Amino acid sequence: MKQLDWGTLSFGYLKTDYNVRCYYRDGKWGEIEVSSDEYINIHMAATCLHYGQEAFEGLKAYRCPDGKVRVFRMEENAARLQRTCRGIMMPEVSTELFGRMVRQVVRLNQAYIPPYESGATLYIRPLLIGTSAQVGVHPAREYCFVIFVSPVGPYFKGGFSSNPYVIVRDYDRAAPLGTGTFKVGGNYAASLKANSIAHSKGYVSEFYLDSKEKKYVDECGAANFFGIKDNTYVTPKSTSILPSITNKSLMRIAEDLGMKVERRPIPEDELETFEEAGACGTAAVISPISYLDDMDTGKRYNFGDKPGPWSKKLYDTLRGIQYGTIEDKHGWTTVVIE
Repeated sequence: MKQLDWGTLSFGYLKTDYNVRCYYRDGKWGEIEVSSDEYINIHMAATCLHYGQEAFEGLKAYRCPDGKVRVFRMEENAARLQRTCRGIMMPEVSTELFGRMVRQVVRLNQAYIPPYESGATLYIRPLLIGTSAQVGVHPAREYCFVIFVSPVGPYFKGGFSSNPYVIVRDYDRAAPLGTGTFKVGGNYAASLKANSIAHSKGYVSEFYLDSKEKKYVDECGAANFFGIKDNTYVTPKSTSILPSITNKSLMRIAEDLGMKVERRPIPEDELETFEEAGACGTAAVISPISYLDDMDTGKRYNFGDKPGPWSKKLYDTLRGIQYGTIEDKHGWTTVVIE
C-alpha cells in the first residue's frame, strides 16, 4: 500500500500506476491494453472533440474490514453505459468486457486502494470517446474505451453532513427527451455556470427545476434528489435526469427497511412537506440538504442542520453493504481482490 495521507484526500485526480484501454476498429473491439501513460493521443478532428461523442461512468472499489476489495453494482454501470451508447450512437461495451477491465485496473493499482479506516475509496472512471477524424455530424468509426482510477476522499468537505442548496431558474442542465438521462460530458458542462453561481453565494450546489415548466423538482446539481415524509421515500420521475445507481439502490434499501417508495413528479411546493431531503450519487453517496433557498421567491425550505434519522439509516446501510459489514442479500457487490 502506498504511503499517502489517506485521511486528508480530497475528491479529485491523483496519478496511479496504470490504466487499461481497449480500441474499437473495423467494427469490433480489440484486446485489452495496459498503459502507464496518463495521456491519450487523438486526432484534432476526433468526433469526441467536435460532436460530443463521449460518455463516462463512475464507480468505486472499497477495501473492506475482512481484507477483501469489493466493487459496487458494476453490472449496473455497464448497463447504463450501454444505454448511453445507444443514445449517442456509439458501439456498446459488453458487460463482460466492462467487468474484465474494471477488475484488471483495480488489481493493477491495488496499492492505491485506501485502508478501510480512512473513509477514502478508490474511484473508478470508465471513459468512452469517438476518435476517428471527420468533419461532419455523424457517428465515428473508431473509439477508445479507457478506465483509470484515483484514490478519493469525501465529495463534500465534512463528509456525511448537511449542506445548503439553491434553486436556479435561469439555467437548465438538460432538456426533456434530450441527453439528460445519459451520462455524457455535455450535461456537466451545461451545469458549470449555475454551479459557479451557487458556490459564489455560499451554497454547495445548484438545484434544478424541470426545464419545461419550472414547476417540478429535477436534480440537485449532478445528483438525484430524494425527500422523506410519512415513512415514504420520494424521488422525481423525469425524462431529463440521470438514472442514478445510488438512488436505485437506496429505493430498494428503503423498501427493505419498511418504507414506502414513490417515484413520481414532485411539485416545488411539495418541498415544504418533507421531513428530510438529500442528494444522492456515487461520489457523495448521500448529501443531506440542510435548507434549500429559492432566490426568486425568497422561500426557504428547511430540512434540519443535521442528517435526519432516515437519511442516516439509509446511508449507513448502503455503506455497510459496500464495505461488506452488512449482508449483501441482493448480490450488489463483486469481490475483485480476495
